[in-house]
Amino acid sequence: MTEARVARRAFVGLGSNLGDPRRQVERAFDELAALASTHLVARSPSYRSAPWGVTEQPAFVNAVAELDTYLPPRELLQALLAIERRYGRVRDGTRWGPRTLDLDLLACGDLRIDEPGLVLPHPQIARRAFVLVPLAQVAPDFVVAGAGRVRDLLAAVDASEVVRLD
Repeated sequence: MTEARVARRAFVGLGSNLGDPRRQVERAFDELAALASTHLVARSPSYRSAPWGVTEQPAFVNAVAELDTYLPPRELLQALLAIERRYGRVRDGTRWGPRTLDLDLLACGDLRIDEPGLVLPHPQIARRAFVLVPLAQVAPDFVVAGAGRVRDLLAAVDASEVVRLD
């Protein structure tokens, strides 16, 4: 007997700081909306934020997408990586560097997963204002498994360098 697929609420962080970052983030929302077995529920506004980790690079444009998806987390992650590759993203092991498009699977319902290549919720979600600010726009009351409610997590970080773009 095959296991029935269950729809889950998932959140994806979008970021870009190479090429035309605002356009790439906008186009990535369209790509997410077109994913099989997935519905784009909400999209945050875009924000400009300072680079995190490696600071000697251009500012980022960040946003968050809220999805309902029947894809299992690993399949959803593979779909996100495929979108990144279409935008010229090369994952060569360099962390926190400049990128044409970054799609991070932030959370998938209340799942907690710690496997090679897939950790949910995202291990840095509670520390990153550039994720929490747009996430709070679409789901302020979402409870990040093991971390807390988004609005409370946001209140605990310095979000002064995350600026909404018109």
